[in-house]
Amino acid sequence: MIHYKTCFNLLCLQLSISLSLPSITSAAPALQENDLIAICGDSITEQRKYSVNMAAYFLMCQPESGLRSMQLGQGGENASIFSKRLISEVLPFQPDVVTTCYGMNDGGYQALNDDRALRFRESTQKYIDELRAAGVRRIVLGGPGAVDPQTFSRSGRPTTAEIYNQTLSSLSDIAREIAAHNNLIFVDIHTPMLEVIHQAEAKYGPEYYVAGSDGIHASDNGQFIMSYAFLKALGCDGQIGTITYDAETDTATATSGHTILSAQLGAIDLESTRYPFCFAGDPSSPNSSIGMLEFIPFNQELNRYMLVVKHAPAQQMKVTWGEDSKVFSAAELAQGINLADEFLNSPFYPAFRKVVTALHAQQGYESRTIRPHLKMLLDWEQGFPEAFNEKPELFAWQKTKIIERAAERVEATAQKVVPVQHRIVIESVE
Repeated sequence: MIHYKTCFNLLCLQLSISLSLPSITSAAPALQENDLIAICGDSITEQRKYSVNMAAYFLMCQPESGLRSMQLGQGGENASIFSKRLISEVLPFQPDVVTTCYGMNDGGYQALNDDRALRFRESTQKYIDELRAAGVRRIVLGGPGAVDPQTFSRSGRPTTAEIYNQTLSSLSDIAREIAAHNNLIFVDIHTPMLEVIHQAEAKYGPEYYVAGSDGIHASDNGQFIMSYAFLKALGCDGQIGTITYDAETDTATATSGHTILSAQLGAIDLESTRYPFCFAGDPSSPNSSIGMLEFIPFNQELNRYMLVVKHAPAQQMKVTWGEDSKVFSAAELAQGINLADEFLNSPFYPAFRKVVTALHAQQGYESRTIRPHLKMLLDWEQGFPEAFNEKPELFAWQKTKIIERAAERVEATAQKVVPVQHRIVIESVE
């Protein structure tokens, strides 16, 4: 049978946290060239927010070359359900890296009891064993997030946000223990999310909910915390690129992923195939991730697109990138400024947005079409064994076609990452 990785190789030929940081229990690199990452979880994953952020980072920020990803979350799921479906809906794609995020539903939305805690522990260990037996190289075990104290109380749940956050904290501790026992990467999502909830409420008020309007399904802001935590745990170093300009010689150099087209009189024209992560929207809106930059060091740790200016001719220099200009001291420029952090209105944004839109569509297709078709084949095998046994080659052909179609969509999205031409202008301030 042709699996995802085989299909992907064929298609390549054809298509030529001042916050609590995620715990990492292994020093081995998590991501390697051409890895396929399967992003798994419950409805919070299936919302296509943190999973799209991660996929966008893999494709455009390029912590390793050739990374591809799939979103294989399922609404209403817990660790027990995942352990039963991963053989039919995840492993056929032969992922190299699998991230999981369970616990929100496992707690039953009430105080944790011994039975639910044991079920979560045993189910988590079961799917870890199955993933390892299938040859998955790296497993990233994410704990559950947090519920929002403001909005969770409005959802009619049988307990308070304070009690359920205690449940989620306990489940996160269990996941941490399991990760340590199995030498896996563990991602603490609960602690930083709860910290940011309190910080953001103090800044923007109680209606700036972080864990969603229902208190459970985080909005863009809360899911961005999840993205940050997973990317940090995966070992992404945040080096997007460095542009170095020598004002004395009027010459410029660039690191990999960025090509100097021309440098003349302080105007540097570039073409880049590696993008900084981009932001837009209203910082005070839960439906934008840009407000999170005040509370998590994403740009500093994961999004460094540096400009270094040597031998600046004046003590104050104006830098223009895209539509915006800012003034920096010669000392600041000699040390290096982070364009991605200083210029949030990035000239990369239009191209970045197109890729994000394609990723959102790709992940929706994976949720609505790919996984249900694979499940249907399993239902046929279990419910109509006589038909399955009579025509096994037909079912094998159907499974191959489903996997091939998924590979085509993933690769088509990757092709949306196109070179971006942009200009940096460096001028003296008189």
